[in-house]
Amino acid sequence: MTNSQAIAANSEPIRRLATGKAESPSRPFDPGSFLILVVDDVSQNVRLSIEMLDQAGYETTFAMTGAEALMRVRSAQPDLILLDLMMPGMSGLQLCDRLKDDPTLRDIPVLFVTASNEETHMLEAFQLGAVDYITKPFRSAELLARVRVHLELKQARDRLSQALNALQRTHAQLQSAYTELGRLATTDPLTGLANRRHWMTLAKKEFQRSCRYQHPLSVLMLDLDHFKAVNDTYGHAVGDLALATATQAASSILRTQDCLGRYGGEEFVMLLPETDAAAAAIVAERIRKAIADPTITSLPSAPGLTLTVSIGGTSCQPTDTSIEAALNRADRALYQAKNRGRNRVMMVL
Repeated sequence: MTNSQAIAANSEPIRRLATGKAESPSRPFDPGSFLILVVDDVSQNVRLSIEMLDQAGYETTFAMTGAEALMRVRSAQPDLILLDLMMPGMSGLQLCDRLKDDPTLRDIPVLFVTASNEETHMLEAFQLGAVDYITKPFRSAELLARVRVHLELKQARDRLSQALNALQRTHAQLQSAYTELGRLATTDPLTGLANRRHWMTLAKKEFQRSCRYQHPLSVLMLDLDHFKAVNDTYGHAVGDLALATATQAASSILRTQDCLGRYGGEEFVMLLPETDAAAAAIVAERIRKAIADPTITSLPSAPGLTLTVSIGGTSCQPTDTSIEAALNRADRALYQAKNRGRNRVMMVL
């Protein structure tokens, strides 16, 4: 019988309990919930350590070479490792270096148990990441006390890490909820455009910037023609789809700095920074044509329905004291476009 077989015959448990490693903060320290790996090339040392740990109630497993220990660590994921310093082949220091270089294994506490009391060995062990260094011969009480201390420290670190992860998840969820609330507070749910309040906030800021730097600023008001008839004939679901389709067509014409918002019902407003009245009229006409083009705005659920839009626009004037003055002129221009037959653009100064 080999040394490994003899130790295996006398060392019953080599697997962790099915209940897992984590301890509830309110429960007392339970040795049976921890798995300890003993690594030593001398079978008598392994047997002695395992007997001490078994009597204290710990789950144990062992390895007699560095290579075997590395495989056992990866498969069993022990909670703590008692590691001999001097071993043939892969030494304890080399094994510790390999463990600490692996992100999935580096948090396992390593306690060196060795007959060497050379200071250089001790310093190298701690530099490699060992948490403790016990010299042979040792007393059972000393070994068990140090094992328990480092398991409790690891347990505390694990709980802190879990609490931190939970806090980070909560923070991310709160941040996501805050972002969603902000979106809901500023966005029209049907079209995804800026709602009236948010658009007005943006428009007022842009108006102030326009006045400060004396840059042109234009405003367009759009109203989907005969929208009530669309709702009455095809139903509100088609009406909603018509609004969404029309605004998508309008948005495709705009630049990134332009701002399209829903003003109310089937009425929309558009802010065109750095755009004078002549350029705004060109933009408005392009939007009108895009919405009237059945290849762009046809609705499969309403065959034969053709969408058109009336647009009124203006540019801010030096005499304007607020964006509302420009909005009032654009509204009058929209009224004129509707009175003159709809599906047209009217600009006023």
